[in-house]
This record gives sequence, C-alpha cells and structure tokens, in this order.
Amino acid sequence: MRVTARRFIRKMRGGAQAHMLEGDDGNFYVVKFQNNPQHRRILMNELIATELLAHLQISAPEYRLVQVPDDFLAANAGVHIQLGSRQIPVRPGVHFGSRFPGDPDRLAVYDFVPDSLLSQVANPEQFLGALVFDRWMANADARQAVFFRAELNDWLARPGIPPRKLGFLTLMIDHGFVFNGPSWDLPESAITGLYSRRLVYQGVTSIRDFDPWLSRILNFPESVIDRALSRIPPEWFGDDGAAKEEAALDRLLMALIRRQKRIVELVEDCRKAPGNPFPRWT
Repeated sequence: MRVTARRFIRKMRGGAQAHMLEGDDGNFYVVKFQNNPQHRRILMNELIATELLAHLQISAPEYRLVQVPDDFLAANAGVHIQLGSRQIPVRPGVHFGSRFPGDPDRLAVYDFVPDSLLSQVANPEQFLGALVFDRWMANADARQAVFFRAELNDWLARPGIPPRKLGFLTLMIDHGFVFNGPSWDLPESAITGLYSRRLVYQGVTSIRDFDPWLSRILNFPESVIDRALSRIPPEWFGDDGAAKEEAALDRLLMALIRRQKRIVELVEDCRKAPGNPFPRWT
C-alpha cells in the first residue's frame, strides 16, 4: 500500500495544495501532505472515504500511502506549501496519494464538461451512489468529479461492452471534507454532497433509484470501517495528543455507524434543497 515519490509533476488547484507526483511503481498520484493548509485530519478523511467507497462499489480512484523522503524534497524545490508570501516546507514522511487515472502527459482529465458530454458519460449512476455516500458521511464540500476518455472495458464491469470501445467516464474525487472536514462531526444540511450540475439527477423519480447504495449502507459491515482505521499511519494523528485524536476519531466512527439507519431520511432531505434537485421525484 506504500510507494515512494520519485518525480514531481505539477501543483494542483485547491485549498489543500496537493501536488501530482510520480511514484516508484510507475503510477501518478495527487498527493495531499500532512502539513497541508486544511489540516492533517484531511488525510485521514480521504483514506477512510476511499476504503468505504471501494466497498460500496462507487467509482473513485485507488489510493496509496506516498513516502516523500528528505532527499526528494531537497531535489525538488517546487514541492512546498505556499501561504501568502511564505513558502512552507513539506514535512518528509508518509502522505495521502489519490491515483491519477493514467499518464498525465497522455491522458486529458477534465473537472468540467459541457452538458452535451455530461449526458454521454458511460457511468452516470455513480453520481447517485456518490450522493448517498456523501449524505451518510456529511461531506461539507460539493461533490467533486473528473471526466476522461478511455476504453470502457478497462473501467466498467459490465457484460456486452464491445472490445476497445471508447467512452467518457467519471470518477468521484476529493473526499477531504467528509465528516465536515477537520471539524469531525456530522451536521445536518439539505445540500450536503450535491453535485452542482443538476443534470445528473434528472432521471430520479423515487427513493428506489438510489439502490443498491442505500441497501449497501444500511448493511454496511463495521469490519470495513475497522480495516480503514487500522491503515491510518500513526504519524497522521500528530506528535502531541495522539491518544486524544484517536479517541475523537473512534467516537466519530461510532456516530457514523449509528447514522447508517437514517440514510433513507438523509437522502430524502435533499428534496428540501433550494430548487429541488429531483424535479421528477413526485
């Protein structure tokens, strides 16, 4: 589950000031650092969310723990945190890496596509699964996704797809603000987790359209949450007060487990959002 950074590609947009790095496994990762401006808890949120998304079978990048050693940082002055006019060195150690879906020199990845292409995405149901997930996890950020063109058989486990057929696909990304970000709580909101492009919800006519993800969360095994917790590097809990942080995360995850049984109600509450994102749900 660990790789070592060997090449700096570029800085990424966003408040966490992630960087794209190539790992020694030959893959590329969008890496969020322990001392990012948003808080080190963001890394724990990302790891837990990615583990849970995989169990729910919602399309999201795989992750790796990315080791960023001293000699790499010394050789790559562009790898740093920028706070105003100050450059903050990245702390050497283990950081969170979200795998980029290909070689960035060869694969074009977009965070926005026009409606004409959005309606042609081959796996649009992932936005419904992501909304169920985000409601459960109290994602304080709007739903983020990326789009790219690839061979469908490489990404979709569906029968009947012709060999080498190309199409647009989406991946759900950026889960640092589940659990209300570094606040580590589960507030109530009618707009939590909604994607800004309401076109993705136009086919929703009833709560049944959110299955199988509703059923998967209602029956979510605690063992998956325990496994995610066990994979968090100890250093992410901080040098001081680590026991207090671990206890706070334990309480949060217990609250998440109790929240499972409310998932239908949480999804239905989205209908109270301004403009009602589900106009055909009567």
